[in-house]
Amino acid sequence: MSGNSSTFEQRSQAAATLQLETDVLVIGGGPAGAWAAHNAAANGSRVVLVDKGYCGISGATAAAGTSVWYVSPDPEKREAAMASREALGGFLSDRTWMERVLDRAMANLYQLGEWGYPFPLDTQGQAYYRSLQQGAEYMRLMRKRIKKAGVQILDHSPALELLVDADGAVAGARGIQRQTGDRWMVQAGAVIIATGGCAFLSKALGCNVLTGDGYLMAAEAGAELSGMEFSNAYALTPAFGSVTKGAFYRWAKFTYADGTLIEGAGSQRGRSVIAKTLLTQPVYCTLSDTPAEVRDWMRTIQHNFFLPFDRAGIDPFTHRFPVTLRLEGTVRGTGGIRITDSTCATSVRGLYAAGDAATRELICGGFTGGGSYNAAWAMSSGYWAGEAAAKYTQTLGTNANQRTAEGIGQAAVRSHSSQTVAPQDIIRGVQAEVVPYDRNLFRTTQGLAQSLNHLHELWQAVRHSDAPSDRQAVQAREAAAMVATARWMYTSALARTETRGMHKQQDFPDADPSQQRRLISGGLDTVWVKPEQNISTRELVTL
Repeated sequence: MSGNSSTFEQRSQAAATLQLETDVLVIGGGPAGAWAAHNAAANGSRVVLVDKGYCGISGATAAAGTSVWYVSPDPEKREAAMASREALGGFLSDRTWMERVLDRAMANLYQLGEWGYPFPLDTQGQAYYRSLQQGAEYMRLMRKRIKKAGVQILDHSPALELLVDADGAVAGARGIQRQTGDRWMVQAGAVIIATGGCAFLSKALGCNVLTGDGYLMAAEAGAELSGMEFSNAYALTPAFGSVTKGAFYRWAKFTYADGTLIEGAGSQRGRSVIAKTLLTQPVYCTLSDTPAEVRDWMRTIQHNFFLPFDRAGIDPFTHRFPVTLRLEGTVRGTGGIRITDSTCATSVRGLYAAGDAATRELICGGFTGGGSYNAAWAMSSGYWAGEAAAKYTQTLGTNANQRTAEGIGQAAVRSHSSQTVAPQDIIRGVQAEVVPYDRNLFRTTQGLAQSLNHLHELWQAVRHSDAPSDRQAVQAREAAAMVATARWMYTSALARTETRGMHKQQDFPDADPSQQRRLISGGLDTVWVKPEQNISTRELVTL
């Protein structure tokens, strides 16, 4: 190792490091992480949860709330619900997983009701379980429940790298406490990554902590990703706001500056029309077609949708207002860490993934999980991962935390030269390749290849640089994770030479039946992609 030899490990040992031992470590404090922590504790494990923000108020769900994929057990209704997703997702979903998630989500929602979550009532006075629109109440309740279960929470304590033992099994993690600057280390029998997806700091509400950190940590340990080409989700927002709730735009009319309707524009299937228009001119919207009886109801179930309008003095039901599309990447996409079995295990022993950090192709295929499907997946996958991690730790016996473990973080963690790189420059460089619609939404072979060349250069800059100072440690790691995420996204997108789900390839506008398969990706310095059914051959496609 040349240049400055300072490393995260050396500094963490020198600092007043908090050192803990536990059975299960959960990284991430959103819905998936909270359910994972609660169920791991319910299965007899000591649990530590670390969150980049404050568990209970940070993240997309706490900021905005969501609907939930809740369908009664009626066979016809279940069949219709599953069939509707299969076609949208390019027939990459799995019926077994869909049924499991529907059953588990239903049970978890009933549990939330017993714990006191204030579900709205339907016209018959019954709890309306499809709504978790009071996201702050939901996550406040989950924090209360996991603390009551005995979970130790470290707030404002992002993880920066995983620990592995001599056999390559995950054995904990290291990170930093943002408020004090102290380093922490948690040795654990098992680790659950529930860090959410990656929205590339696009200013979507609640997504500023979602930068793909979990993907990078998992990949460094040898885990694979899946469906990373399905990562170009954009959400409608007022041009002057960050709230990405799209449900109310079903009553929207979209117009040019002169008030003329934009033909084909819509909040769902017509979103690409809006994006194409935004490439050359502004787009305006009004919710004037919203039925009168619905307007007051809208405010009661999603009051924060109206906050930017109220602050701007705009009535969205009578005034036109400018809109934009804000990138949500894999947060509302479906790609993520590949899970290998029904327990939400990854391909690395001792490592589990849940929520938006994991692929949601199993229930959504290649089309956005939106709010409701992702919400059902978060509580279900978190529940299963927590139970499985607890049981796995029990098989390790009393020596689980006696293993010799070392940190495996590299980019933006350990020094590789005396060269310094400003994290802000890396972040801006990544955003320039993934935010524009004509790069990420309207994909072409040439455009993807050009962006990848720049992203590879950015990765080399991050990979072969001096370890950042404590003050920049978190931002530098976020920058590295965003570069890595973008490279997996675009390499997978180049490998899928067709249009399927949300992956729109302009050079290949039709679906190719021979490509009705999931794509697995991974690698750090060399990114690879391969079809899932050929996983045992490891015939790598490097780009």
